[in-house]
Amino acid sequence: MAAEVVVAEPSAVIDVQRTAAVAAEDVTRRYGEGEAAVDALRGVSLSVARGEFLAVMGPSGSGKSTLLHILAGLDKPTSGEAYIGGRALSRLNDDQLTLLRRREVGFVFQFFYLLPMLSAEENVVLPIKLAGETPDRGWVDEVIAKVGLGDRREHRPAELSGGEQQRVAIARALIARPSIVFADEPTGNLDSISGREILELLRSCVSAYGQTILAVTHEPRVTSVADRILLLADGLLVRELGDVSSGDLRSSIDALEG
Repeated sequence: MAAEVVVAEPSAVIDVQRTAAVAAEDVTRRYGEGEAAVDALRGVSLSVARGEFLAVMGPSGSGKSTLLHILAGLDKPTSGEAYIGGRALSRLNDDQLTLLRRREVGFVFQFFYLLPMLSAEENVVLPIKLAGETPDRGWVDEVIAKVGLGDRREHRPAELSGGEQQRVAIARALIARPSIVFADEPTGNLDSISGREILELLRSCVSAYGQTILAVTHEPRVTSVADRILLLADGLLVRELGDVSSGDLRSSIDALEG
């Protein structure tokens, strides 16, 4: 089926990049060279407002995770530009980019990446300690309570369920008070009930702390928590959805896969 492009044009992104939490301007990403080259992204432009929950969805191999990694400064585009808080990432050196991610960005991944020898609380505060800072006890208590782990803070990862481990990972992402949280398939390893709870928890972070959430997901139930959903196919943003049911969302993705 023909793709209907309804997302922002590059010129529009340029106008709002200074006020947006995250923006991309005509971003491409090519892997390899010559006949073996693969274009994961083929010119993506978008803008994410501060305090917005944006979900990016699409068929497997559509470039979703590549886009998230570039927007988060974990990968570099072949061409185009990514912005965090109005700052062009390509203009930052490695030290500046590391500092930006440490202060303003939180990450939640499909795999929890918890250290097995540390307790839940120790995993949560680890980024603060690695930065050579002293954790704010009141804030640590608030974050742990926010994710519902007040009575599990001394447990090690092996003693926690998958949903609880992901809650630890979310608390770890929140502990530095980032302005934006990037979530890459945050419910991918969870059962349906735990997955729904994690999506609702991420939504509550927007409401409680004014954070921006950008989530890459296959979970149609994201419709209940996201402000907008962007559909990606073959490295292009092809459609934007607002108030839509999970069934209609699933149909839209099936159409792209077909």
